Amino acid sequence: MAALDFVRLAAIARKEALQLRRDRRSLLLAFALPLLLLVLFGYAISLDVTDIELAVIDQDRSAASRELVETFEASGYFSVVARPPDATALEDLFARKRALAALVVPPGFAADLGAGRTAPVQLVLDGSDANTATIAQGYAEAVARDFGATVRLAGREMALPLVAESRVWFNEELSSRNMIVPGLIAVIMMIIAALLTSLTVAREWERGTMEQLAATPVTRLEVVLGKLLPYLGIGLFDVALSALLGVYLFGVPFRGSVWLLAGLSLQFLTGALGLGLFISAVARSQVLATQIAMVATFLPAFLLSGFMFAIDVMPRPLQLVTLIVPARYFLVVTRGIFLKGVGPEVLAVQAVLMILFALVGLTLAVRSFEKELT
Repeated sequence: MAALDFVRLAAIARKEALQLRRDRRSLLLAFALPLLLLVLFGYAISLDVTDIELAVIDQDRSAASRELVETFEASGYFSVVARPPDATALEDLFARKRALAALVVPPGFAADLGAGRTAPVQLVLDGSDANTATIAQGYAEAVARDFGATVRLAGREMALPLVAESRVWFNEELSSRNMIVPGLIAVIMMIIAALLTSLTVAREWERGTMEQLAATPVTRLEVVLGKLLPYLGIGLFDVALSALLGVYLFGVPFRGSVWLLAGLSLQFLTGALGLGLFISAVARSQVLATQIAMVATFLPAFLLSGFMFAIDVMPRPLQLVTLIVPARYFLVVTRGIFLKGVGPEVLAVQAVLMILFALVGLTLAVRSFEKELT
């Protein structure tokens, strides 16, 4: 293999940058789409459940039952939206989405508390949205425990002998946005990087400029690296801009090293851009290359990287498939640097795997690029 000529490499990179500057669609894809996706998904995707619509069926109508209902309202998680007389109205409330949960206080609730007996209450949940119902059930159980921790019995304050106090690290507010936004950066960069370079070689074939490129003495490696360099700069700029938006627009904490994020982003983007070049060289059509790039990056990055669904709870065959999804490793990097402030000693495995991904992406791109005309 011929030695790498940096003059020819710089010439290819300059040519690609000029073509990119004249292509408004690619510029829009490079700069506007990542920000649009980050803002859109950042606001649209939320796993937080607040202001749960609660129906209350108070069959006891005592001061104790009213105090229990007030405790639910004061928690900040529940809003009383209806007070039906009995449980027959719950089906209609759930069907019309007017309530998600119902608190049923049976007769004798205050009497049981006054006698020192266990006073049961019932929580009825709309299980059509299992995730929301599960979270609402957890909130209700916590409120009930807080209410039961101190009750009035025979005019005395009776407190539980043991009170557990929890402390959350790294995401103190338990805000899903702090987890989602760093993950979005990994998913979006995977998609955008592959889409950008999926158009490059195919554009040469469609515009008829491949003949001019074939007449030059540049090697396949020089062509691939020269086409990759401008997009690598754009990708790093997009990562930096996305990180700034995450911190200043969404309020996500950034506790790690900027330089570590830049270095690991460089590794990840090299592999993703190489994958796009490979797709472009194989497809030779911008439309087909775009479609293949979307299928090859969006679905795996969104569903199999651990972004939306925890990998540990996936079936074993799918867990094995996630091992070849590059966004899985970059997602660990972004969340670790943003939320935990971890260093290279913690992210060493992800760094090695992303270097391997970069080498595979570049190798595929070089081997699939045909400089010779057929």
